[in-house]
Amino acid sequence: MRSRTEITDVIDKGAGKAALIVSRTDLRDGTDTVFARLTRTTYVRGGGGFGGLSGAGDRRPDEPQGPPDRSILLTTGREQALIYRLNGDLNPLHSDPDFAAGVGFDQPILHGLCTMGVVIHALLRGLAEYRPERLRSVNLKFSKPVFPGETIRTDMWKDGRFRAATTERGVVVVDAGIAEISDAPIPAAEG
Repeated sequence: MRSRTEITDVIDKGAGKAALIVSRTDLRDGTDTVFARLTRTTYVRGGGGFGGLSGAGDRRPDEPQGPPDRSILLTTGREQALIYRLNGDLNPLHSDPDFAAGVGFDQPILHGLCTMGVVIHALLRGLAEYRPERLRSVNLKFSKPVFPGETIRTDMWKDGRFRAATTERGVVVVDAGIAEISDAPIPAAEG
């Protein structure tokens, strides 16, 4: 397997606001065929105002109508951010209370990718019957941080739209989510 990452856009949200760095990573197999594409946006607090393009605007799905078809609660561990650091993200925002306070948080926050993992767990359970091959793509927007130890409630609609909130603070932490779920049949066992 090989991966290649390139920056595809740098967006200026204005003076005193954020800059967004959009990158894409293609994963290729031994025959140089792309089998997965990861697109992500890095949010740079206070990085705007450099005179760049303001971007194409939000590409948000329509708000879901009516109550969710499923809601799943998953609790994060109080030590989860410390354990998640084993993945290589050593940003002190996730472990050092003084550093977190210095950038405006009451305590260290959970990694965004860890939050996303909890939400995808809920999607796999609620929409894909724990069959990961059915999950074709996920797009979401992080709207607020999760603090380790909080419970995340992921609300899902049958058309793939979702959002997630913490039960303790009642704040939406993942918004404008859309998951593509395949109806692919379960492959037959070999042998």
